[in-house]
Amino acid sequence: MIGSLTLDQLRVLVTIADAGSFSAAGRELRRAQSAISQAVANLEEIQGVELFDRRGHRPRLTEVGRVLVDQARLVLASATRFEAVAASTRAGVEPELTIAIDPLVPTAPLIDSLRMLSETFPDLPVHFSTEGLGGSLRRLRGGSAAIALCLLLPGVPEDIAAYPLLRAPMRAVVSPGHPLSLLGRPATESDLAPHVQLVLSDPVDPGSANYGVAGTRLWRFVDLGRRFDFLLAGFGWCRMPEHLVATLIATGELTAIEIHEDPTPPEGLTIYAAHRRDRALGFAGRWLLDELRRSLVS
Repeated sequence: MIGSLTLDQLRVLVTIADAGSFSAAGRELRRAQSAISQAVANLEEIQGVELFDRRGHRPRLTEVGRVLVDQARLVLASATRFEAVAASTRAGVEPELTIAIDPLVPTAPLIDSLRMLSETFPDLPVHFSTEGLGGSLRRLRGGSAAIALCLLLPGVPEDIAAYPLLRAPMRAVVSPGHPLSLLGRPATESDLAPHVQLVLSDPVDPGSANYGVAGTRLWRFVDLGRRFDFLLAGFGWCRMPEHLVATLIATGELTAIEIHEDPTPPEGLTIYAAHRRDRALGFAGRWLLDELRRSLVS
């Protein structure tokens, strides 16, 4: 009967298990032993189970008692977190923070700031979402994410406040032995034309804004990892974030190629931290935005 269950009963049960006896639990909780015994008896009656074997000199947890002690610990921990989140919300901290991240965004530069977020707001639940290209901006506009770490191509939309954080260099790569790897010079448009370009696309609108498209034979992917598999298998060429392919280029598992008059900026694509202009960030979201700008931009 969960309606009659109280946190105090669970706290008594856990304290007995930790202290080793009813009398020790009474001393820890500053209650008479008779009050401890009555709390346990009430809990056993309500739940219809025997929590302690009382046949010996000292009551011992039954098998079901040991299981329910573990469950009681979980409930008490959840209740503590419940109170902590409520207290944080009263202080202006949002009840949770959802961050949408584009698949091309490197994780390593963000880790220190996210670790500091965890230390500063230990009771804040944080949710991450990574979808196909364009998914982060879509979540931001739809209200299911407070912050997006994303590309904004061709430019920053008017309804979005965006702050440049870092550049993500891109490399055009193929598998070793692919015809493009044997050119020995920058590939021209006519060189690229016969070969498949593996393109990362918006899953909702695959035909939208084909930034970085230089070929005419296109295979479109929503998932970056799946596209990577096809690249390694020699199905075509594509541009990949340098942080994902630098080691593979160094070991010879991939070959970097140059493209004649490549429109991709050599310094890389700009990664932004963004939020909706009409939706103010909570205290933790604003803190994270300021910390990212402090650590990455400076």
